[in-house]
Amino acid sequence: MSKRISRVNELLQRELSEQLRLRYRSQAVKITISEVETSPDLRNATIYYSVLGDEADLREARKLFRKVGKDLRQQVSQRVTLKYFPNFDYVYDPSMERGAH
Repeated sequence: MSKRISRVNELLQRELSEQLRLRYRSQAVKITISEVETSPDLRNATIYYSVLGDEADLREARKLFRKVGKDLRQQVSQRVTLKYFPNFDYVYDPSMERGAH
């Protein structure tokens, strides 16, 4: 992975976390953006998130990302300037849960 892609990933992760905290505080309190993987052409980005809690909290998080995913992408795109802004795909990351066991 190039340094540029790595920096873009870190920037998107930071901005996504910030927008979740600012705009969706009550719904996203248990959600953590664990990693962002952007394709080399910057057209697509996979957003990995983890959830603190049980299966019901995971369902709530999935529902939240389906509901506000496009708005979240729009808010981040206003704060981050890229030639091509990637489409976001939200994927649950069970690594924190595995690490806790």
